[in-house]
Amino acid sequence: MADTMQFDLVSPERSLHSAQVEKVQIHGEEGEMTVMPNHAPVLTLLRPGFLTVTENGQSHDYVVSNGFAEIGPEGVSVLVEQATSRDGCTTDWIDRVIDEAEKAALDCADDQKITLNQRVNHARFLKQQLGL
Repeated sequence: MADTMQFDLVSPERSLHSAQVEKVQIHGEEGEMTVMPNHAPVLTLLRPGFLTVTENGQSHDYVVSNGFAEIGPEGVSVLVEQATSRDGCTTDWIDRVIDEAEKAALDCADDQKITLNQRVNHARFLKQQLGL
């Protein structure tokens, strides 16, 4: 059994992390899950929140927005709308996420407004959780 698997964290702006890792902890649509090498194939939607990657025994924390994870025995690919390292999750970053979602909600269909309003609510909750 392999000790590591390939992990890729990608947003539209850039690739944030690509490496061989021991495990990845994500907030899936139906709850938290830990992905390790040789995991059964799964495709899951992600909830906004924290994502933790363990690489060479060191944890790397990220804050991610909505997205999805494609999980398989060889690794996991996480594609999200927005992401930053936990250290990069500043008041300015969260305020920008909120501002962009609120502006987009002004000019969109009703079904999109629900998603954008959820993004605003998640960002505000995250800001509160981080004490920002």
